[in-house]
Amino acid sequence: MNWYLKVLKENYANFEGRARRKEYWMFTLFNVLIILGLYVLAMVFLFMEINALASVFGILYVIYALGVLVPGLAVAVRRLHDTGKSGWMILVGLIPLIGGIWLLVLYVTEGDKGDNEYGPDPKLEGEPATTI
Repeated sequence: MNWYLKVLKENYANFEGRARRKEYWMFTLFNVLIILGLYVLAMVFLFMEINALASVFGILYVIYALGVLVPGLAVAVRRLHDTGKSGWMILVGLIPLIGGIWLLVLYVTEGDKGDNEYGPDPKLEGEPATTI
């Protein structure tokens, strides 16, 4: 949870520097869980024909998704920086199928050891506590 909060609080729109795999994947995991939870709640209330609550959770879903769009892009760019790639490589994801696979490979690849052109190695810097 601390990795997720670190992205939202400290690096909301920070496209510079580097992000470890753990930071990227923990942020992604919590995003998926939250978005999935909001979607499921909206669908449950829609199925139960409680349209007012379904609308509320649908609106919350959209607001949350838009709210984490910028930090999601920022942490993805910093993750690419950690592998020594330009943040513009994120546009490779626009290529159907192959682009997404290539980005996935880059996201799971270990980052450059030591400093690179995008900053110091984030593994050598202090990391937040791992409590959930």
